[in-house]
Order: sequence, then C-alpha cells, then structure tokens
Amino acid sequence: MSNSRSYKAWSVPLIAGLLALGGIPALAGSAAAAPQSVHSVKDDFNGDGYKDLAVGAPIATIGGKRGAGYVTVMYGGPHGLTKDHRTVISRSTSGIPGDPEAGENFGYQLSTGDLDGDGHTDLIIGQASSTRDAVVVWGGQNGLSGGVSVPAATTQAGDFDGDGKQDLVLFRGGRAPGDDPLGTEATVWRGPISRTGKPTATQDFGSTRVEPFDVMYAAAGDVNGDGRDDLALTVYTGDGGIGSQLFLANPSGGAFTYADSPQGSGQVAFGDVNGDGFDDVVRGVPNDSTVTVALGSASGLKPSSTWKSYNQDTEGVPGAKEEEDLFGYAVSAGDVNGDGFADVAVGAPGEKLGDKDGAGMVDVLYGGRDGLTGTGAQGFSQDTDGVPGAAEASDNFGNAVSLLDINGNGYADLAAAAAGENRPEGGNTGEGAVWSLRARPAGIVTDAAFTFGPRTVGAPTDRAWFGGSLS
Repeated sequence: MSNSRSYKAWSVPLIAGLLALGGIPALAGSAAAAPQSVHSVKDDFNGDGYKDLAVGAPIATIGGKRGAGYVTVMYGGPHGLTKDHRTVISRSTSGIPGDPEAGENFGYQLSTGDLDGDGHTDLIIGQASSTRDAVVVWGGQNGLSGGVSVPAATTQAGDFDGDGKQDLVLFRGGRAPGDDPLGTEATVWRGPISRTGKPTATQDFGSTRVEPFDVMYAAAGDVNGDGRDDLALTVYTGDGGIGSQLFLANPSGGAFTYADSPQGSGQVAFGDVNGDGFDDVVRGVPNDSTVTVALGSASGLKPSSTWKSYNQDTEGVPGAKEEEDLFGYAVSAGDVNGDGFADVAVGAPGEKLGDKDGAGMVDVLYGGRDGLTGTGAQGFSQDTDGVPGAAEASDNFGNAVSLLDINGNGYADLAAAAAGENRPEGGNTGEGAVWSLRARPAGIVTDAAFTFGPRTVGAPTDRAWFGGSLS
C-alpha cells in the first residue's frame, strides 16, 4: 500500500487554497463532486527553442463563476519572460472545450508533453472536479491554441513504453471535498495522440494500488535507465492522510508495477542529482519540513538505507528547521549552474520571517558527484536583496516552484509563486504572483528578477490564487 500518514491542522495562517495536510480542505469555491526523453527542448509550446512556463490560477472567477480557474502561459525568450509574450487560457477561451464551472478549479494540476508528435510541447490542464474533463491544449508555431477534452482530472505525460513517443496517464477521479477519497480510475494512452483526442492504443495501468485514492500530484522520470519513464504520485488516502507512490514502467503487460519509495506528503520531482545517468526521486515531506532523495540505479531505487533527508538544519541550508515552515511542500529539479548535476528548489511556504507567519521562502540545494548537498545552498524570500516586493504574513512564497531554462543559456532559472500575495483584508486567499529569478554558473541571481501576476497579464485578479501551480 502507499506510504501515508495523518496530519494536524497547521498553526500558521495559510491560504484556504494551499493544501493544508491536515485533511485536504477543498479549494476555495470547489464543488462537492524531468528528463527530456523525446525532444531536445521540452516545455517549449511554440517551438522557438526556449522553454515556457505555465501558471495555474485555479480559484479565479471566470464569467461570474467562483473557482472556475484559468492558466497563463509565459513564453520564454533570449531575455527571459516578458509581460507581452503570453497566453491566458480558460474555459471561456475560443477553442477550449466546455464552459466555466464554479468550483472546477481549472489549472489545479498541469502536465506537459508533445502528445501528437509535431515537435511542439502540448499543455494538459487538470482540475479538481470528478465530473469534468482535463483539456489538452495544443502547441504550435504561434503558441498554444485549440484543445480537446480527455477523461481525467489529473494527468501525467511521459514516454512510458520507451518508443520515443509521448504517452499520457489519465487519472479519472477528482479531489474529495471531505474525509473519504473519491477513488481513481487509471488508464494509459499510448502516443501519439491525435488532435481529436484519440490515442494510438490504450493500456491497463497495471496496478490497483492507486484506485482507492485521489491523485494530487504526479511526475515522470526514468530511475533505472531503461528508456521508459517511471511515475511518482502524491495521493490523498482519506481522513487527512496523504501518501506517496512510485510505479516502475513495465516492458510488457500492464504499464506499471508498484515499488517502494520515500514517504512524503508534498510534491515530487525526478532529477539526476549525482550525474550517474539514473534519475533520482526527490520527495517533499512538508509535515516534517524535510526533503528525501532516493537515488536511482539499474535495478530501480537504491535501498531505503541509502536514502538521504535534507532540511533547514542541514549544514549550509539557509533557515532553521521548524515543522510549520512546510519545507518540501513544493519541489522541482533542474541544472541551475550548468555543471551536469540536477539541483533542487524547495518551497517552504509556511516560513515565518520576523513576525510574519507564512511569509514563505525558497531554498536551492545543489547536486554533485556525491549527490545533493547543503554546501553552497541559497535561500530567497521577498526580503532578499534584489527580489521585488516585501514579505508579508500569509504570502506563502514558495507554494509552487519550477526550474526551467527560460532564456536558453543552459542554466535552469527559478520560478517561485506566492499564491497568497495581495490578500485582501479578511480574505482567506490572495491574488497571487510569480517571481522569475535568473540562473548563472554561480547559481540563482536577482539582478534580472521579474515579477508578474494577474494584473501584469490582464487576467482576473480577485483571489485568483495565481501561481497555485507551475509547470
């Protein structure tokens, strides 16, 4: 079974939409109901050679429907992200199937992959409702446009059969509004997938272990170097429990086989932190303000006795370990300094700065031949010199993080969200904003920092939770 555990409610003020691990509260307004394995430039929606950043605002009001949600795509370029090169996508956007629905939380979960094999990355937008579909928005020379529904709430793209074509795992279910999970039906669509939403073939998931639970987060990467992406999940197990699961891709038969992996209730990422050619699993454990790294090998993850944990008491890591910091709530892996080793960004959205509860912080830990280390780690908040803005209580800076080389210089830049930013007095969530910080051989720098939010891109602002998800 999955590794799961129940948690108490947080003592720090968190926005209602932030997943408090004490019971997976509904998103505001919700209804009751890694490695580049295919193309040289992944996450490039318009094919210009620069990676692009997708930002979810799943609690935004669209067409008068509270919690309908939208996604903004910021296109990369030689000068990074700019306010003038973007696409805003909602159910009201021409070519996107369906109409806005209150509480759907469109943009709650995001996945990317070139599903139709045309050389442009496509964006799969998930949501929290058990009665609505996810949407594939197609990449093209002019960016993202048009879409097709797929029968899922959450998805994950990857090359799961090793044939060089992107596949898609569909998790039909949703997010429970109460103690009991809704349950999940998992299916694998083999690519390429046509623009009418037809897969080349379908395949049984191969394991029933995910069926009783609700899938919250997903990530894909190849831990054993067999050319087939493996799958890591964070799942709601019921009664406040959140668990972690790892499924290894099968060469034949059912698509996946369950495997032991680090326990954790936060997000999960894959990255080769020690440069040995095998992806490693980076699992956030925010209830303990910790991140656990399990190294990959030809036989899968190495034994649990070799797994290593990192926190803000690890030598060199900025900050101090406190349970309410939620260090590990968000994680992302990428090569920040261009040395060939994956580095890890860790969000601590509950971090208290001075008397500001939940102001939030992001730490960047660096990989090397011996794996991840605290040596040389960097810490960033809105009080860091050069970072625009000022830390405020309940900003939750670091509730989502992403490492993507958005200006094509070979170094993975840091995007960090503060979905509680610009929270109205008496409100339980914020307008939200995202910070883009550049990477160079010395690490993350602040001299070209760019901050953007709904007002920047001309999108709905009221308690939008902009930056609730990043991809």
